Amino acid sequence: MDGLESDFNLKVVLVSFKQCLNEKEEVLLDHYLAGWRGLVRFLNSLGAIFSFVSKDVTAKLQVMERLRSGPQREQYSSLQSMVAYEVGNQLVDLERRSRHPDSGCRTVLRLHRALRWLQLFLEGLRTSPEDARTAVLCTDSYNASLAAYHPWIIRRAVTVAFCTLPTRKVFLEAMNVGSPEQAVEMLGEALPFIERVYNVSQKLYAEHSLLDLP
Repeated sequence: MDGLESDFNLKVVLVSFKQCLNEKEEVLLDHYLAGWRGLVRFLNSLGAIFSFVSKDVTAKLQVMERLRSGPQREQYSSLQSMVAYEVGNQLVDLERRSRHPDSGCRTVLRLHRALRWLQLFLEGLRTSPEDARTAVLCTDSYNASLAAYHPWIIRRAVTVAFCTLPTRKVFLEAMNVGSPEQAVEMLGEALPFIERVYNVSQKLYAEHSLLDLP
């Protein structure tokens, strides 16, 4: 690992997701993007195996950061304000990508789907026995989330690559929160924050029929 990853602490990242929701249960995008930047560092610290996710996520984060710093930045302060603004002003391609290929709604949807995969995988690491095969955990999580949105050739390549994943102990140690047992305890405390953010986002997208944006 290089210097960037050496001071990484997954607990700090997961707590970012705790800060995502305000008292109205709005998803604050600055905290959401900060949480994802940390998750990318975690994935990158494990080598090139997760580059199929981290490269795409990084590109999506750049799109959202441009929107957050652009002339309509206030409309992108929360997920709810973004959806209201883009849907209300017909800034979302609902049936096929055309005039708005990089809308905020489409971009966050891709992050949202990836977050579900990572949430399921981390939960699998938390609840599995010491000798659990990470390749199986990761494949099961992928098949229950991202796989539905990838063509067969990518699904095949990804699941083959998962066979080279490090052990469960290596994953838990890479979180930099102490022993594997301490990492498991931390995940138990922190993962509900990600799940809550995911569920609030899922409900919002479903209400606006945005879950299948092209």
